[in-house]
Amino acid sequence: MESYTNTQSKSETLQKDVLLTNKPTQISGSQAIINALLSEGVTTVFGYPGGAIMPIYDALYDYKDKLEHILVRHEQGGIHAAQGYARTSGKVGVAFATSGPGATNLVTGIADAMIDSNPIVCITGQVFASLLGTDAFQETDVINITNPITKWNYQITDAEEINDVLAKAFHIARSGRPGPVLIDITKNAQIQLIEKKKYEKCTHVRSYRPEPEIRTEYVKAAAELINQAKKPFAIIGQGILLGKAEQELKDFLEKSGIPVATTLMGLSSLDTDHPQYVGLLGMHGNYSPNVKTNDCDILIAIGMRFDDRVTGRLDKYAKQAKVIHLDIDPAEIGKNVKVAVPVWGDCKKTLPLLTNLIDPNDHSQWLKEFRDLEKEERTEVIDKEFHPTTDVMSMAEVINTLNELTNGEAVIVTDVGQHQMAACRYAKFKDSKLLVTSGGLGTMGFGLPAAIGAWYGAPEKDIVMVCGDGGFQMTLQEMGTIMQFGAKVKMLILNNSFLGMVRQWQELFNDKRYSFVDITSPDFVALAKAYQIEGQKIEARNDLKNALKEMLEHDGSYLLEVMVGKENNVFPMVEQGTSVSEIRLK
Repeated sequence: MESYTNTQSKSETLQKDVLLTNKPTQISGSQAIINALLSEGVTTVFGYPGGAIMPIYDALYDYKDKLEHILVRHEQGGIHAAQGYARTSGKVGVAFATSGPGATNLVTGIADAMIDSNPIVCITGQVFASLLGTDAFQETDVINITNPITKWNYQITDAEEINDVLAKAFHIARSGRPGPVLIDITKNAQIQLIEKKKYEKCTHVRSYRPEPEIRTEYVKAAAELINQAKKPFAIIGQGILLGKAEQELKDFLEKSGIPVATTLMGLSSLDTDHPQYVGLLGMHGNYSPNVKTNDCDILIAIGMRFDDRVTGRLDKYAKQAKVIHLDIDPAEIGKNVKVAVPVWGDCKKTLPLLTNLIDPNDHSQWLKEFRDLEKEERTEVIDKEFHPTTDVMSMAEVINTLNELTNGEAVIVTDVGQHQMAACRYAKFKDSKLLVTSGGLGTMGFGLPAAIGAWYGAPEKDIVMVCGDGGFQMTLQEMGTIMQFGAKVKMLILNNSFLGMVRQWQELFNDKRYSFVDITSPDFVALAKAYQIEGQKIEARNDLKNALKEMLEHDGSYLLEVMVGKENNVFPMVEQGTSVSEIRLK
């Protein structure tokens, strides 16, 4: 019989040799990776171990007091948690995964982070370099798979590259327009011994210009248009939050007197009770900002990308207006909407320049036109949603009651669907970075893992996840992550027993042919209790406020299931293929 030693794999022998020959002046590639993370100020990592990344996890074992690793229940949960962390903390989120299925399970979250500009660094293990291209066990070409959905990706096959590549990865992820970066590290590089070197953060990458040069002549031209405008309108996106330009925005608005609306991703960049705030733009946004987009003479877009959900039919979008577009990404300016004046640069820097050049103004009469339409929406939609005449609760009244209890100070994390639109339409936000949602990709299953990450990014705040019964079932296994690590997430499930948004479209556009949208759910409360999480289910309106209060006051995670109307629709609505000014109230 062969001895055990003779049957050991090359990798096991190599790992053993590393342990025996390791010297104080030398470290393994895996140790270099952990040192790089610590040098970048990383304190929390979300991940799931596997064979190809095992050396990194072995190195992590010695740093448990400095680097907290949250073991998620699925790699998609890990990347969404890293997104939630990045959104509430303002830092770079980090996710670990092994090769093959571990890496491919990150893909949805990476795509989501790319389109929503979330700064993420993903570190994936890979098979030995000598096995690349051989279809080895759990080998997948993750570099080519993720190339279209990352800001940058790179495969390390030599541990000598680790410091420089990791420094570059963090710099690219956080700088300019943020985004996800993936670093794939072969197993030989993880166990390779190298001389320990000082880690230096990256501040410059050749040929990479994260911030374009600010052209002051364009800032002056924008100011001249604004000073001449009779009906200027500002629309703001997530660029304000990413640029940490909340105060600069406020200064600009209050000097100019211009009415302002936000995109979905721009919510919480301005207090929703600000006197110049006129609401949410988009397919299910507020009535007045959508209609008045096609009535303004100057449209000032700040840190947003003119997504189709905001513009509706492009050939009928703001054709009467001269457009001023402020953005850090020159590729977004003029991509979808013709621009009269482009203002390239970080809005934290360009907004003060613009504010200094504009005249103090009062557009109260123009603002009144928005308020008049707002009254119409309140009469036709909002009052009826807040105070239904039936015994069945609406999503809107749940969110409105939640507002009363949180005073607009909680972080609202949503999944995707009707509940998302209700939450984003009606939630109040008193401070910045209080909304975490999947905007551009619209990823169902985002809510729960993102809420876990959001809590690690802002543990001092109440984290309220608003989710539908369909989306919750996509990633509900992450309650196991809560059970093990103790994140305090308030899970609010608005259950209408349907895939609600698809059902609404089928009602409106497919003659109520409800094709495979009727979804059956488990006993969510019993399931939560199996994960040692308290909860309750309510169906009566009289129980709503006390149940929400109990959820918020509970010390720890809590699940509240609220049964809402099965066939309620979210209005207003801009139908696909129509102009924003053709928005329907019912």
